[in-house]
Formats: sequence, structure tokens, C-alpha cells
Amino acid sequence: MTQRSVLVVLYDGVQSLDVSGPVEVFAGASYLAGAGYDLHTASLHGAQVRTSSGLTLVPDGSLADAAPPHTLLVPGGQGTRAPDPALIDWLAAHAPHAERLVSVCTGALLLAAAGLLDGHRVTTHWTVCDHLARTYPAVEVDPDPIFVRDGRLATSAGVTAGIDLALALVEEDHGRDIALTIARHLVVFLRRPGNQAQFSAQLTAQTARREPLRAVQHWITEHPGDDLTVEALAARARLSPRHFARAFQAETGLTPGRYVDRVRLEHARRLLEDTTDGISGISRACGYGTPEAMRRAFVKALGTAPAEYRRRFHGRPAAP
Repeated sequence: MTQRSVLVVLYDGVQSLDVSGPVEVFAGASYLAGAGYDLHTASLHGAQVRTSSGLTLVPDGSLADAAPPHTLLVPGGQGTRAPDPALIDWLAAHAPHAERLVSVCTGALLLAAAGLLDGHRVTTHWTVCDHLARTYPAVEVDPDPIFVRDGRLATSAGVTAGIDLALALVEEDHGRDIALTIARHLVVFLRRPGNQAQFSAQLTAQTARREPLRAVQHWITEHPGDDLTVEALAARARLSPRHFARAFQAETGLTPGRYVDRVRLEHARRLLEDTTDGISGISRACGYGTPEAMRRAFVKALGTAPAEYRRRFHGRPAAP
């Protein structure tokens, strides 16, 4: 198999999991499946770095001595808040020579500071998406996906999203079987798609302060196939429909209908990814009623139909 070099950039304040997660994936491809990755880590001057959690990492060498890699990986961490200007200069000069440029979490801030993200669609950790967009208006920031591919550039959200992205890159390089072998060994999901939201529907919305509304939120999550009209939910909360709708939006930041839509879509995606249930059964279980209604919801939210979504992100044959 073709051996690809991977250079991981280290600096003080780097997030240790942003480094170790992708490194374990690439290393696993080599020792579990014989897929070739030549892994190296480097800091500006070859000195050890202290991670944001206090761990010490010893690089293989200095960035100045590093050969141009196939894949240059820039992890995130607290050190991206006030990076060494010499690191930004190195990235600006050398990153364009890498065949593939990858950032994990807030590593995107370093790439943006080096002018490497202008004109590209990217993502990063949800807490800094607004900052990235405001500071670098030439960058198209998408705050929702766990990772984004834009040509030779790949950016990901926080920590575990770096593992998802690394698995996707291994699958691209060496095929699904090898990526699946690594995922099984690391006990992680291979098929978490890049356009999956950084947050579940429950985490995207705020948690209601009042107990009746919190109970309704929980009920929606546990019963996506039930009658979830405003009238039915209001009756469960023992409020008038008008009062319930107003209070729910005020406390969660979403209308009841929008919250229900998100929960149903998330539940349907999970069933498509993790089960062999038929699409007709899934549409009923998730409250869509018919496959056509679920198809419209998927096309509107994800730009793809349920059958195509399952084909891309499910490894087993579906039931009829």
C-alpha cells in the first residue's frame, strides 16, 4: 500500500486528545491493517511542549527540519488563543506544500491566522465559530458539522470529531474495511458522518427551567412517534396551547415544532445508521407517518433522501 507521511504540529497549550486521537487512528491503520502511515510530531524548535491539561509531549524533532508531509495535521488547544508568531509564519510558508491540510478543533484558528482558510468552507469547535467568522470574514464558517471537507482542506470540531475525521481520511486512503477494523479496535463508530451536528437536538436547545416543560422535553425525546402537536404537548404540561408554545420557546430557544422536527430527524438518522429496520417502519416510529414525509424532511435538512443516507453511512443491508 502507498505510505503517506503525517506530520502533527505541537505547541505549548495543545489539547492532548486532539493529538492522540488522530494519531491512534493513523497508527492503528499501520499496525492493525498494514496500511502505511509514516507518523511524525514536531514543535517549533524541537523542544517538548506542555499540553493544556498539563501533560508533557516530546516531539520527534523541529518543524524547521521536517520534510514536507502528505498530511499536515494541526490540533487545537488553549495555545491557539495567543500563538507564537513564528508558528503562524511556519504554517503560512509550509502548509501550502502539504497534499492534505487537516485541523482538529481550534487548530482552525492557527490556519486562519496563516491565511490558509480564506475562501474555504470550514468548521471548528462550536465555542469559537462566531469568533472565527468575525475575525476572518473571508472564511466561510459552518458551525454545525463535526467535520468539513473542502478540497485538500479538512477541518473538524472538538476532540472526538478529530477521530471521526481521521477515520474518514483512512477510509478515503485505504478503503472502508481497514477504517472499520480501526474503529472496532478503538471501540468507536466508523459511520458517524461529517455532516452530523456537533450537538444532539437535546443539547442544541436549552433545558427548560420549569419542571413541566423539562418533562415535556424528555417525553418528546422518548416518544418521537407519538402525537407531538402543540395541543397534545400543552395538555401534558397542563398549560394552554398558546401559553405552552410561548413558554417553551422562551425557555428552550426553539419553538415546539422546531424541537420536535430535530428530535425526529435525529432519531431517524440513528435508526438508519444503527439498525436494519425498513424505511417504512422507521418513518412510523419517528412520527413521520409515511416514507414520503420522512424523505421530504431529510432532503430539506440534509440534502439527501433516507435511502441514500443509509447507503452512505450504514454497512449492513436494510430490511425491505
